[in-house]
Amino acid sequence: MTVAKPLVEQGFEEREADAKAVRMRYYVGGEGPPLVLVHGLSGAAGNWCELAPLLARRYRLLIPDLPGHGASASLPAAPNLTAYAERVRIVAEREGMLPAPVVGHSMGAVVGLRLAVAHPEAVPALVLAGAAGIASSTRAAQVLLAVLGVVRPSRMVSPLRRAIADRRVLRHAVFGRIEVADARALTPEAVEGLLGASALHTDVVSASRALVRDDPRLDLERVACPCLVLWGARDAQVPIADAFEYARRLRAPLRTIADCGHLLIAERPEACAAAIGEFLDRV
Repeated sequence: MTVAKPLVEQGFEEREADAKAVRMRYYVGGEGPPLVLVHGLSGAAGNWCELAPLLARRYRLLIPDLPGHGASASLPAAPNLTAYAERVRIVAEREGMLPAPVVGHSMGAVVGLRLAVAHPEAVPALVLAGAAGIASSTRAAQVLLAVLGVVRPSRMVSPLRRAIADRRVLRHAVFGRIEVADARALTPEAVEGLLGASALHTDVVSASRALVRDDPRLDLERVACPCLVLWGARDAQVPIADAFEYARRLRAPLRTIADCGHLLIAERPEACAAAIGEFLDRV
């Protein structure tokens, strides 16, 4: 099945660039001050296809495929997620989009944290949406991520995504209560954005290994920019206790979205856009 490009269909321009020997694919679109969106583990730029058009009304967006994800080349043996953050920084700098706030989802939030720590001048504000990094540092999470990195269930179901989008029972079977609170809330476009690029992934194992080795709590006091912790109130994948810990350590406000799971950027994009816009208006 041909992989659709929902961001392109929404008017975003697909581009490529070399970033320290890693070929990166990314998308640019919208008008206004710059804003960088970073997806999570086993995701891709298309994960933002529901939220990006809403944010593009006010911001110029840069949305990369992280190394090994989507159509970006792999980055094997990365010791931690700083190497991924550096590739995002290089692409954003080449596009003339730094400094820029960063919105990161799940693992992407840790990438954003690493970018803010390594290059504080580049990140004036940071949104952590369903951030990984705390629960993912446990031994149980390490085993689970290792298994998922090898099995890659999203790639297995990617060819069936049109049927999944059309049938409620299949949406529930794929996304269930682990990924979203209500699979019926996912639009066909959201299903395409969440699953479409999975067939292109070349190396999510390296990213999962980097994630479990990277405990951001060790460096949270070095984050100088204002932060917002954004969480699905019914997130069954990353516990809301992690949200409270991030908020406490970063001295950041915590915004929860009712009746919403881990994939909040696809399940409740309007609420996410409102929370992000209100936060950025204040910083």
